[in-house]
Amino acid sequence: MSSHETIVSVRDVTKVYGGAFGRGGFRALDGVSLEVGRGQVFGLLGPNGAGKTTLVKILLGLARRTSGDALLFGQPVGEPRARQRVGYLPEGHRFPQYLTGLQLLELYGQMCGRDKTQLARRIPELLEQVGMRDAAHRKIREYSKGMTQRIGLAQALVHEPELVILDEPTDGVDPVGRAAVRQIVQGLKDRGTTVFINSHLLQEVELICDRVVIMAQGKILREGSIAELTPRTGRYRFDVEPAAELRLAELVGELGSNFEPHAQGFEVQLSDTELDTCVDRLRGAGLSIRGISARRMNLEQAFIQLVKKETR
Repeated sequence: MSSHETIVSVRDVTKVYGGAFGRGGFRALDGVSLEVGRGQVFGLLGPNGAGKTTLVKILLGLARRTSGDALLFGQPVGEPRARQRVGYLPEGHRFPQYLTGLQLLELYGQMCGRDKTQLARRIPELLEQVGMRDAAHRKIREYSKGMTQRIGLAQALVHEPELVILDEPTDGVDPVGRAAVRQIVQGLKDRGTTVFINSHLLQEVELICDRVVIMAQGKILREGSIAELTPRTGRYRFDVEPAAELRLAELVGELGSNFEPHAQGFEVQLSDTELDTCVDRLRGAGLSIRGISARRMNLEQAFIQLVKKETR
């Protein structure tokens, strides 16, 4: 299949709770449009009440949109043939506590139409992937929050879906577990599976997502790649040898602003012209430039700045 195939298509979707015929009431979504292609890892970000969960419910056919169009695999959301190709990890899942992890995966796998032979092959692989092989025969009521989250991820993948929707997938998972989740997501992407992630952990999103949408008050504020959403700050880090603090301050201290020395060199805020001048001065003084890196906003900084501006 083409890597440019559209898996999720949302066009001008509105959702109003309450009111009559879409008038009045609470507008949870207000003209949302987005597309997600095959093999993409797509992040959905926003503060509480932004409309993220409502959008996910509409994609899964669990809530009806007030207006607009939403398609999965080119078919209307809620269409059974489309839903069979989707795996879902909800944020507030409640698995039967009397089942073991293995029994849970067998149950969900059969509910998704897989036979026992298929599951006998698939489940051991999944348990190994999510780090739950040794706990597979323990009751779910004995699991920690992180273990429950891992087995939840496994149930979302048990039928080898083409689209995986993960709602807060690393909630309650320790750093080792989060790294394992990132590895699983990367493996899904490599196989052409589309991953749609709703998360508050922006550092995790920044590490694994190809594209991101930032929402607030039911609207999309920005959409783009991580690089597009995290602009350069105009601040540069220089690693130089020898890095004598006094000499560096004399050479470039009056250029730009906020000169700050460190053990390997310095950081400073520079315009493009000042950057060229700074490099020339360092070389002219016989210093060896080991590295220059442009500082960028991280995703959390860009997110906070954008949402504060919108809500203001």
